[in-house]
Amino acid sequence: MKCLGKLDRREAIVGWMFILPTILILLTIRGIPMITAFVKSFTNWDGMYKNDFVGLRNYILILGKEEFWALLKNNLVLLLFIPIQVLIGVIVAVLLFEEVRGWKVFRSLYYIPQVISPLIIGFLFAVLFGYNGPINVLLRGIGLNTWAIDWLGSGATALPVIIFCLVWINIGWQGMLVLGGIGAIPLSVYEAAKLDGAGYWRRLFSITFPMIQGTIRYSVMMSVIWSFTSLFPFIYSMTRGGPGTETMTIDYMIYQKSFVTGSQMGYSCALSVILLVIILIFTVVQMKLQRRGELKEQ
Repeated sequence: MKCLGKLDRREAIVGWMFILPTILILLTIRGIPMITAFVKSFTNWDGMYKNDFVGLRNYILILGKEEFWALLKNNLVLLLFIPIQVLIGVIVAVLLFEEVRGWKVFRSLYYIPQVISPLIIGFLFAVLFGYNGPINVLLRGIGLNTWAIDWLGSGATALPVIIFCLVWINIGWQGMLVLGGIGAIPLSVYEAAKLDGAGYWRRLFSITFPMIQGTIRYSVMMSVIWSFTSLFPFIYSMTRGGPGTETMTIDYMIYQKSFVTGSQMGYSCALSVILLVIILIFTVVQMKLQRRGELKEQ
């Protein structure tokens, strides 16, 4: 028993030695910038010369402005892409799992948007939905001239276009994730259901969908985090946050305050910290809901 204990400790030490370099690298490239941003958020840092301590002034300015709450509203509106993405992704995954005709080709086609640069995809949608773009040319060609509008010129139409773009780019990732979840379901479960006389739709709604709930919850959690941290290239290439701030998100405002409207680095750091807190709140809530769902499944 003592020998086994020593062996286990030795294996644990070897394991930690293998992952220690990765942990140190992550702490260096992630931890130090986060700590620096937190410290600088209490200053009027301009990136160069100014670096005076101002306490909570940056946070008071941010939370006291209607602009911040408008940005948060935009972020929350853009979260609408997640349920649409999940629904289409599940349909795609079921079709791929059933190996419909041409499923190997479709599997590649669905995933292509995921490997293309978000900036390129954003510019592509900006061209497609431009006033003289292919979408409006098509609408005018079939006599729907009143529908040929400046899609990205108003927040009322630009936000749905951005949501459509986000859904399109994430279908492949969502489909592959759900397909992996379906593939993890033991075939014996389906065989037993067939022996009991369960038809295709009964198996789909009574076995497949309930058993991929964990996969879907994981997808939703990761998509929420992604939507708060990775929308910058889409906003930059499609609308630049305009018109005004109607399509601007929090991460894009961080860029604006840092490099466009002046070197307000301290203000941007405070905005980054607030964004981190928002993400942590969403993550904690979703993890609790996920645990509750797992307990119900057990």
